Parts: sequence; C-alpha cells; structure tokens
Amino acid sequence: MTEPTDAELDFVDDVAAFFAAEGLPHIAGRVIGWLLICDPPEQSAAQLAQALQVSRSSISSTTRLLTPSGLVEGVRRRGDRQEYFRIAADGWSRMLANRYAKTTAFRQVTERGLTVLSGAPPGRRERLANVAELYRFLESELPALWDRWERRRS
Repeated sequence: MTEPTDAELDFVDDVAAFFAAEGLPHIAGRVIGWLLICDPPEQSAAQLAQALQVSRSSISSTTRLLTPSGLVEGVRRRGDRQEYFRIAADGWSRMLANRYAKTTAFRQVTERGLTVLSGAPPGRRERLANVAELYRFLESELPALWDRWERRRS
C-alpha cells in the first residue's frame, strides 16, 4: 500500500466534511473517502489507521458505525484472520434504499402527530403538516424513481 498523496487526503477531507454536515462523525467520512479511492480497494483496520493517521480503535468504532448501512462491508480472505473493509459494490444503492424504506415509517409518525394536534390551531399544526405532506409525496414518488434507477443500472 502506498501512502496517500496530499491531493488524495484533501479529497478524503472533502468527503469527510460532506458527511460531517450530514451528521456523521468526521472520521466516518474520512473512512468513506479513503475507501472510495484507495488501492487496494479492501483495507484492513491497520491499513486504514495508517493511511488516515488515526488509532485502530477509532477505525474499529467507525467501521462498526458504517457497516449496518450496507455502504461499507467487512470481508475476510480465506486463510487470513484479518477483516478487510471496502465500499460494497451496491453499497450506495443499499444505503439509500435503507433510508428510503424509512419514509413510510416516518410518514406514519407525522400522521400520528397530526392526530394528537387535531384540535390545535392551524398555525401550531403547520410545521408538522408540511413534513407529513413531504413524506406522503416521497412515499408516492420514490418507488418510481428507484425503479428508473434499477433499470438504468441494468
């Protein structure tokens, strides 16, 4: 494994800044950024720690955070006790599919909130009603958008 260049680390930090603005820890964004461009594409925790100049425990915590979304996956090589991490081949799609699957659940939460506020003045209900309407729209439109994406990928 070669050491990352300054330009590569700048890219990694740009990815980290993007994901930090989305609420992820900075190190999680750095791991995602590095896994997008590293060679080889599968990296051990030690390799990630070395490239990103962070502790292995930080990498361990971060990979545990990133793997449930499906974006990052851990893989093992036959005869090798180490786990390697990579961006899953369909990781971005899986991550977004998981997020979109929660659209109905959150729409239902907003609908319950509107029921709770059924007797409240319209001004008090307005913020929640706007969110509920957005999630109704997303719930109706996302399946067609996702179908178009799947056809385009095929």
